[in-house]
Amino acid sequence: MSIKLLAVDLYRAQTMVHQLEKQLADAPFNQQDAISEKLREAKEELRLLRNMLEGAKSPLPFRTDHNQKKRGI
Repeated sequence: MSIKLLAVDLYRAQTMVHQLEKQLADAPFNQQDAISEKLREAKEELRLLRNMLEGAKSPLPFRTDHNQKKRGI
Protein backbone atom coordinates (compact mmCIF):
# COMPACT_ATOMS: atom_id res chain seq x y z
CA MET A 1 0.00 0.00 0.00
CA SER A 2 1.37 3.43 -0.84
CA ILE A 3 2.26 5.95 1.85
CA LYS A 4 -0.43 8.30 0.60
CA LEU A 5 -3.16 5.68 0.99
CA LEU A 6 -1.86 4.76 4.44
CA ALA A 7 -1.96 8.42 5.44
CA VAL A 8 -5.56 8.74 4.24
CA ASP A 9 -6.56 5.63 6.18
CA LEU A 10 -4.70 6.92 9.23
CA TYR A 11 -6.60 10.21 9.09
CA ARG A 12 -9.89 8.33 8.77
CA ALA A 13 -9.03 6.14 11.75
CA GLN A 14 -8.00 9.15 13.86
CA THR A 15 -11.27 10.87 13.04
CA MET A 16 -13.20 7.75 14.04
CA VAL A 17 -11.36 7.50 17.36
CA HIS A 18 -12.10 11.17 18.15
CA GLN A 19 -15.78 10.73 17.27
CA LEU A 20 -16.10 7.63 19.43
CA GLU A 21 -14.34 9.33 22.35
CA LYS A 22 -16.82 12.20 22.11
CA GLN A 23 -19.75 9.77 21.87
CA LEU A 24 -18.47 7.88 24.90
CA ALA A 25 -18.23 11.07 26.95
CA ASP A 26 -21.79 12.07 26.01
CA ALA A 27 -23.39 8.60 26.12
CA PRO A 28 -25.72 7.38 28.85
CA PHE A 29 -24.30 4.71 31.14
CA ASN A 30 -26.20 1.82 29.49
CA GLN A 31 -24.61 2.52 26.07
CA GLN A 32 -21.05 3.09 27.24
CA ASP A 33 -20.00 -0.58 27.03
CA ALA A 34 -20.91 -0.87 23.34
CA ILE A 35 -19.22 2.41 22.46
CA SER A 36 -16.20 1.48 24.55
CA GLU A 37 -15.80 -1.75 22.57
CA LYS A 38 -16.02 0.12 19.26
CA LEU A 39 -13.47 2.62 20.57
CA ARG A 40 -11.08 -0.18 21.55
CA GLU A 41 -11.31 -1.66 18.03
CA ALA A 42 -10.83 1.76 16.42
CA LYS A 43 -7.75 2.44 18.55
CA GLU A 44 -6.29 -0.93 17.58
CA GLU A 45 -6.83 -0.14 13.89
CA LEU A 46 -5.22 3.27 14.42
CA ARG A 47 -2.21 1.64 16.11
CA LEU A 48 -1.80 -0.84 13.25
CA LEU A 49 -2.01 1.89 10.62
CA ARG A 50 0.56 4.03 12.47
CA ASN A 51 2.93 1.07 12.63
CA MET A 52 2.42 0.35 8.92
CA LEU A 53 3.08 3.98 8.03
CA GLU A 54 6.22 4.11 10.17
CA GLY A 55 7.43 0.88 8.57
CA ALA A 56 6.76 2.24 5.09
CA LYS A 57 8.72 5.42 5.80
CA SER A 58 11.81 3.85 7.34
CA PRO A 59 14.49 2.41 5.07
CA LEU A 60 15.02 -1.31 5.23
CA PRO A 61 18.27 -2.17 7.01
CA PHE A 62 19.39 -4.83 4.54
CA ARG A 63 19.12 -2.38 1.68
CA THR A 64 21.17 0.16 3.57
CA ASP A 65 23.85 -2.43 4.38
CA HIS A 66 23.96 -3.58 0.79
CA ASN A 67 24.32 -0.05 -0.55
CA GLN A 68 27.09 0.76 1.93
CA LYS A 69 29.05 -2.37 1.03
CA LYS A 70 28.55 -1.69 -2.66
CA ARG A 71 30.00 1.81 -2.27
CA GLY A 72 32.83 0.60 -0.02
CA ILE A 73 31.71 2.58 3.03
